[in-house]
Amino acid sequence: MSKEMNRRDFLQASALLGVTGLIGGSALVSSCAGKSKNTPLREAGSYYIPELPDKAADGKEIRVGVIGCGGRGSGAVDNVMEAADGVKIVALADVFPDRLESLRKKIRDRYNQEIPDEKCFIGFDAYKKLIDSGVDYVINTTPPVFRPEQFKYAVEKGVHSFLEKPIAVDAKGYRTVMAAAKQAKARNLVVVCGTQRHHQRPYVEAFQKISEGMIGEITGGNVYWNQGMLWYKNREKGWSDMEWMIRDWVNWKWLSGDHIVEQHVHNIDVFLWMSGLKVAKATGFGARHRRITGDQYDMFSVDFEMENGVHLHSMCRQIDGCSNAVGEVIFGSKGSWNSFDHEIKDLNGNVIWKYDKGEVFKQHNPYVLEHVDAINHIRQGKGLDEAIDCAVSCLAGVMGRESAYAGSTVSWDQMSQSDLDYMQEKLELGPMDMSRHVVMTPGVAK
Repeated sequence: MSKEMNRRDFLQASALLGVTGLIGGSALVSSCAGKSKNTPLREAGSYYIPELPDKAADGKEIRVGVIGCGGRGSGAVDNVMEAADGVKIVALADVFPDRLESLRKKIRDRYNQEIPDEKCFIGFDAYKKLIDSGVDYVINTTPPVFRPEQFKYAVEKGVHSFLEKPIAVDAKGYRTVMAAAKQAKARNLVVVCGTQRHHQRPYVEAFQKISEGMIGEITGGNVYWNQGMLWYKNREKGWSDMEWMIRDWVNWKWLSGDHIVEQHVHNIDVFLWMSGLKVAKATGFGARHRRITGDQYDMFSVDFEMENGVHLHSMCRQIDGCSNAVGEVIFGSKGSWNSFDHEIKDLNGNVIWKYDKGEVFKQHNPYVLEHVDAINHIRQGKGLDEAIDCAVSCLAGVMGRESAYAGSTVSWDQMSQSDLDYMQEKLELGPMDMSRHVVMTPGVAK
């Protein structure tokens, strides 16, 4: 069998699993065969549709600080500079001087902006010094475990935030983010998250169509992030345990949340955002086959049950040489939507809506458009909250992960109220108890 699945076959298989498997195809077709007016899922005006011009409107200078100067921090600098004129990178913070200096040089060479020594901060508490240094907008691209406390501090200081996803990797982080997000809302702050599908034009249009009732009531969904193995860092001479783990952060569950949270959260978030449904339970399994460093799994498969009984099947994998698929399918009582072709079909398979890129807009990069939206809100003095929804999606991923690790069904109430806390007791570049960082084995051995 070919490793790559034909897209049409893939979607047809998904449809069989999602619609007929959940409800029963013949009964569904017969009950909805007649044409009827769409009944909206949401009341008009009750949900947010972002305005997405190609570039943010001119206005006051935006002083930006970057916390986390690695690859994603460097990419986010390019994104925010492309999003608006009048943006200045004024401060940098990182645990490692070499990462900070690399980004500092790039900003100098590419954007002719010099960041003085007194605005370059090193260490685990560097984020506080950066936030206190006089910035308007923080780009937070640290390893995810650190983001909740850093976001909390930014809110306390009245600073707007871009939070790369995920924004929580455990229950304690989730609760920290939720409390800080409510404070940010009360203070009229702008908080945009790295779940960038919310600023990706075809997804935004599909969300509006689904909200208007084009696929009817939501009956189920399948979401996928299956790809090859990500990057890793072999340990180098002179690196302490902590330094190695942070430089190799994407492979360690305490830092990244495992890839179901760090990466697959995108897909889980799309379903929760578009459906408006709330997770009640997760039953999952996973395994580790080929990962080289760290203590994470290579794959997860999770059945999420919503509060109303609807099921979402979630799968993610990071193994080379396997079939790949990244996207979402959502099923409704009148049809289905898929992100692979960005189209909606009725129950007979007829395409009734398809995203048309058109010629009105030139900017289609969601990594840029999320900053366009944020800066427009900052300049207009309007608050914007994406942290609450993102935190909910992150905790759903945490539920799936913990279910797979333990081999047990996990409820929303159990996880949201648990004392699960991945943060290390001591944050310093030194030795660690590595016996605590092992691959989880589900169930009970005989």
